Amino acid sequence: MFKNLLIADSGKGHVGEMVRMLRDLPGFRTARINLLHVVSEQGKVNSEDHWTTAGSLLSKAVTQLGLDPSDVNSIIRQGDAKQTVLKVAEEINADLIVMGSRGLGRLQSILSNSTSQYVFQLSTRPMLLVRDDLYVRHVNRLMVTIDGTGVGDDALRIACEMVRDIPGGQLTGVHIARQDLSASRGGDSKADGLLTAAVQRARSMGVDLKPMHVANQDIGRGVCEAAEEIGADLVVIASQDRRPLVARGLVDLDKLLGGSISDYIRVHAPAPVLLVREPERN
Repeated sequence: MFKNLLIADSGKGHVGEMVRMLRDLPGFRTARINLLHVVSEQGKVNSEDHWTTAGSLLSKAVTQLGLDPSDVNSIIRQGDAKQTVLKVAEEINADLIVMGSRGLGRLQSILSNSTSQYVFQLSTRPMLLVRDDLYVRHVNRLMVTIDGTGVGDDALRIACEMVRDIPGGQLTGVHIARQDLSASRGGDSKADGLLTAAVQRARSMGVDLKPMHVANQDIGRGVCEAAEEIGADLVVIASQDRRPLVARGLVDLDKLLGGSISDYIRVHAPAPVLLVREPERN
């Protein structure tokens, strides 16, 4: 599943608990752990102290995670945190980025220069966000969004692979429609067909998927309300990478300030969010 994790966190939230829980799953036990600490850009004054502090923080994080130091790749870099996380993820070919988040809204994130928000919007790699205000429970109930456009195939696969390793794990597939879809002549609605196909695909991977159809004009809100209703421990969502190449090195202000569904879920979901970025299909 995920074999090379990049953990970039300040140590103030619940990322450590989440990583420990993931490490209990068979699919994560052999994953390579890369711990990143970014020293902010500044002059030569006190720079040695900052590097020493960074080393101490990483050593403490290894201990808190209960890891063998020889199994951890500790990385210290100096620079802008946002750009550095993305750069290191590319360098080590991370297949999952794990970060904490203060759960700030779009405008607040821009004004506060939020690192997790920036990475969430611009990374082309899967990313797990754990908000600081969430208590991380045992990961047992997973929820994955089903949208019927072809986006989400990888998200469904990853959710199935994860829940398959969890004793008694449950997976719910949620389709959100802005209005109740009328039934076809056979008595099934379009949403029923989408969810039936998802159930069959999950079954082919050895997982029983519970289908759930929700009507809500606001898709992001609908996803969060569904997660609250079923008591989801982890929300798995997919988003296409629609940005042109020239824009991928810049903050996507349209998405940050506009109606980004994934960003709404990032802020309001009652559980950690695993975003699977999928290439746009023609």
